[in-house]
Amino acid sequence: MPTPYDVPAQEFIQRLADYIKENIDEVKPPPWANNVKTGAHVQRPPDDPDWWYVRCASLLRKIYVHGPIGIEKLRAEYGGRKDFGVRPEHAVKASGAIIRKVLQQLEKAGLVEKYQNKGRRITKEGRKLLEEIADEVMKDLLKKMPELEKYQKSG
Repeated sequence: MPTPYDVPAQEFIQRLADYIKENIDEVKPPPWANNVKTGAHVQRPPDDPDWWYVRCASLLRKIYVHGPIGIEKLRAEYGGRKDFGVRPEHAVKASGAIIRKVLQQLEKAGLVEKYQNKGRRITKEGRKLLEEIADEVMKDLLKKMPELEKYQKSG
């Protein structure tokens, strides 16, 4: 069975975001989500109206791949370069409030859990969900490109 490591991240995250939006009631954007920037390094709020669900899916994948991982590391992962005009650019962390709120919602949904003061990790239910979605994405890829069959793990 394919895992989130085995499928393209962009397609996986989009499919997972759609699933979260339709099926997980605990994950909802807060009222301030359409007005907020995602960090000090960006100039405007996201254009995508469903950016909250995409961030949730992206965080789930990151925790699956790098977990257990804390909020500060995630802030650094989602940060970017801030333009200071004529002065040199510097790396800036992303918004911690967004990441914290998303993780709290994912914990309520039972997909993520706190782990020994080391950050958050995926629960068994979360791992099962991510692997099912990865399987769906792989099946769609194999329909589009049958030549990928030779790269499938034989188990």
